[in-house]
Amino acid sequence: MRGLTCVCLAVLLTAGAVTATVLGGARDGTDTIGHRAAPQVVRSADLYFALNDMDAQAANLLLFGADPDFAAVRGQALDTYERSRARADTDLQRVAEAVVGDPAGQRAVQTVIGELGRYESRVARAQLLEEQAGPPAGKPSAEALAAYREATDLLRQRLLPAVDEVTTANSATVERIYGAQRGDLCSGWWWILVTGLLVLMALGVLQRVLAVRFRRVVNVPLAVATLLALAGSVGGLTFASRADHQLVVAKSNAYDSVIALGRARAVAYDLNADESRYLTDPARAAAYEQSFFDKTQSFARVDGATLGSYNSELAAPADAHRADHAVIGFGGFLGDELRNITFPGEQAAAERVLKAFQAYQRDDRKIRELNAQGRLKEAVAFNTGLAAGQSNADFGLLATALDDVQAVNQQAMDRAVAATDDDLDATTAAVGGAVLAAALALAVLGVRPRLREFA
Repeated sequence: MRGLTCVCLAVLLTAGAVTATVLGGARDGTDTIGHRAAPQVVRSADLYFALNDMDAQAANLLLFGADPDFAAVRGQALDTYERSRARADTDLQRVAEAVVGDPAGQRAVQTVIGELGRYESRVARAQLLEEQAGPPAGKPSAEALAAYREATDLLRQRLLPAVDEVTTANSATVERIYGAQRGDLCSGWWWILVTGLLVLMALGVLQRVLAVRFRRVVNVPLAVATLLALAGSVGGLTFASRADHQLVVAKSNAYDSVIALGRARAVAYDLNADESRYLTDPARAAAYEQSFFDKTQSFARVDGATLGSYNSELAAPADAHRADHAVIGFGGFLGDELRNITFPGEQAAAERVLKAFQAYQRDDRKIRELNAQGRLKEAVAFNTGLAAGQSNADFGLLATALDDVQAVNQQAMDRAVAATDDDLDATTAAVGGAVLAAALALAVLGVRPRLREFA
């Protein structure tokens, strides 16, 4: 009887240790993904976006020249540049704090810190030279244009790749932890089930032995210990299943969309910058036009399209998707998002992104047509205009729509992480420990009077 009692206590302790290990691993994995790695990816993607917006505004400032007709929008562009610079500084500080202990991440952040100062000094020099020259709209001075070229080349060749390196490294961390965590939860669920069944079998055998030898129908303490063991096993299985579900929601359903949309937003602002660069620097116009189209394809890829045919070739799959949401005939970041619609309101928000993107693309062709006709000032005014139907106004609608659909996914990710935090908090651990201690004590209490009868 002592041996059987020891077996019961041993399997109870084993089941408790297995459950604690599985759920503790789930808590730690969710903490790493939800509170560290995933937010770090979001911050670095936001830094990428802020840097692109700075460069777009720097290009716009060159476009305005000294033309008094653009005085109001020039002031707005300056304000936007300063806001994006402040945002980039904040994001960079947070990214730097997050990569402590990661040598590759620290090197990339140091590159950004060093090069960002050089970039800002070149932009400031370009603005100063432009103010001194006082050129007409769309025709920056050669000196200002040379300074801006140095700035934008530095951004594209050094700053953005370094930020992308941090984003890629953290994305890989999320993928690795997610794969490992799902595997651990799957095997852990079965371990909890098996050890729980062993506990119930051992307690059942002990209950049976006591009933036969001592003619007791039910040993109350052992019966209560059995019920506690059953409750502990069911609770452990439930928490493991919930943790797995919330992990899928947080990562596959929400995080993947958050990252795709974050990159889409950064690409959109880079598109907008390429549009202004195209007008600002005629010598590089062809290169900027190709860059614009490459980023257009990364946003919403239409195979076989050219810049001239893109709008018409996107229209057909876009209309087909509106008729049947299961039909998605284009790729890119937007295609990835539309294939991962999961949450209430997400489909409608993504539809607004598609609609705004098509309007913005139509605006771009009008800008290029005006420029080709020699109507440069009109092209600049349409490109930077904020009135309804003008390019920057439509781009603002696109940016807002992207923010809206990203917010849907970000909130869902936060809720899923918070749910796991609540499920596997200190209170749950304390209750689980108390249940285990009570089951152990009751098992001993149930056997002890019978052992005394042998004394």
